[in-house]
Amino acid sequence: MKSYIGVLRSPGAWRFLIPALVARLPFAMLQIGILLLVQWATGSYGAAGLASAAAAIAQAVVGPQTGRLADRHGQARVLIPQVALHAGALGTLLLLAAHGASLLPLTVFSALAGASMPQVSSMVRARWSHLLQGSGRLGAAFALESITDELTFTLAPVLLVAVSTVFSPVWALALALLLVLAGTLVFARVRVGAPTPAPASSRASGVLRLRGVALLAGGAAAIGTVFGATQVGVTSFTAALGQPGSAGAIYGTFSAASMVGGIVYGARKWRWSPSRRLVLLLALLVFAAALPSVAATAPPALTYGFMYAAVALAGLVIAPAVITAYTMVERLVGAEARTEAYTWLGGAIGLGIATGAAIAGRLTDAFGPAAAFLVPPAAVGAAALVLLLRSASLTPIERPGSSNPPDERPAQKALDAQDIVLPPLTASRCPVMNRAPGEARNATASATSIGTPM
Repeated sequence: MKSYIGVLRSPGAWRFLIPALVARLPFAMLQIGILLLVQWATGSYGAAGLASAAAAIAQAVVGPQTGRLADRHGQARVLIPQVALHAGALGTLLLLAAHGASLLPLTVFSALAGASMPQVSSMVRARWSHLLQGSGRLGAAFALESITDELTFTLAPVLLVAVSTVFSPVWALALALLLVLAGTLVFARVRVGAPTPAPASSRASGVLRLRGVALLAGGAAAIGTVFGATQVGVTSFTAALGQPGSAGAIYGTFSAASMVGGIVYGARKWRWSPSRRLVLLLALLVFAAALPSVAATAPPALTYGFMYAAVALAGLVIAPAVITAYTMVERLVGAEARTEAYTWLGGAIGLGIATGAAIAGRLTDAFGPAAAFLVPPAAVGAAALVLLLRSASLTPIERPGSSNPPDERPAQKALDAQDIVLPPLTASRCPVMNRAPGEARNATASATSIGTPM
């Protein structure tokens, strides 16, 4: 706890942390909010799923580009026009929905709203990297970001659904719009920890061309399938047993276990290099993510208990895996490109969530709930194998602005635990779309309970 207190006492930290928290709540509200809004406007869950998916894909694709612009031109010069564009897109979407517009314009402006969502979470991480570079407190700062992500993605959807239920989805997203405007504008004005803009020439090739980054993005996408497929599997599992309301408690167990796993993992100093830890954690995740499939086929008297235990074990493993993937970004990418790199991993997790949910939904329709839980071990297993075979590409090399040495000699391994971060997961944790209306409604309500990715 002393290291966490030391981080929070960093000069000026609270000045950007508080507005950043306000701005990150709408980030976690957007996709579920669009789902509720479009379903309310059209009466179709299929249309709502399409619009929400458009927002998720646009955010995953465009987010890294805005991260690149922030690295090049500075955070404030990107955030202010970006949040203005987001306000215009989301405001137009609300007006269109309120006046009964057709699906096409609703989908277009949903995509624009997703593409223009300010990437505040990645920018906070970039500020910590700049502010505490070379400090033993950097790991604690990233661990705090992990906790913030978990809380944001747990509480924000609850607030959104509550306002939607009492008033309407229009008012819920209007609240999100006000929060993102206020939080982002204040955050942009606070310059504490803001990285110095990098010259354009140093950014010409793009982050994905840097050593190991594309491999990490692939691993992050595989991790994302755990969230998406587990969400589908749990929703269909509880619905098949006639107790759809219990899905929320199971999701909560998964999220709580993920938070505990992340906190415990981040509090320790590890002698193994991050690359070795990542491969090992992915191997463990293959096993842990397959356990819910076994639980779904257990005898009725035992199946619920087994399911709670299975998702808890998966949650305990997945947070350290995500943390280690983000650790590697800080080690592999120089300070001039980290914002973009963080958004690439967050976008990859989001795409993994969407892909895992889509595949799991089709398998569930064809073979039942247990089949949905087979998607994560297959995806994560493939990623672990690729990373094992290409592990040399994950060895850090010395870069300008990096706080890490070019090798991984034993004397340096104590530094490995200093680079710990949990992503904005997911900015795409949206509920399953390929469900019948009644099930989709349950999935939407249950999605408010799941946090981890971001």
